[in-house]
Amino acid sequence: MYIRTIISACTLLILPGIALADPTGTFKVVGKNADDGSTYTGTVKINRTGATYKVVWNIGGTESVGTGLGSRFDGHDIESGHATADDTGISVGYVSKDSYGIAVYYEQSNGNWEGVWSYGGSKGVTNETWIPE
Repeated sequence: MYIRTIISACTLLILPGIALADPTGTFKVVGKNADDGSTYTGTVKINRTGATYKVVWNIGGTESVGTGLGSRFDGHDIESGHATADDTGISVGYVSKDSYGIAVYYEQSNGNWEGVWSYGGSKGVTNETWIPE
């Protein structure tokens, strides 16, 4: 009986951590523009669409759409490729009107996803945070 209690308690502690690893859902976005450093806010919605992610940002009424690949740390190496519920990282290529870009995000211990991004022709790199809603 004592062993069952310990196993149940460990399962309850581990399962929330596993659930946090999945980058799907709707997030509040807070970031800085690469050109002038001004702050912006909005939302981003991430869905797994087979082996990839569909990522849709809405910033100030402008929609940007991207395709993402997953990544995870297996204890020794970083594995990248198919989107899975175990992903703790996501790389995204995106388009927005006449522009395009790339972004990379990693899950943080507080449940937020921190990343960096840039767009085609830019000489700068800046940051963005996804906060679970």
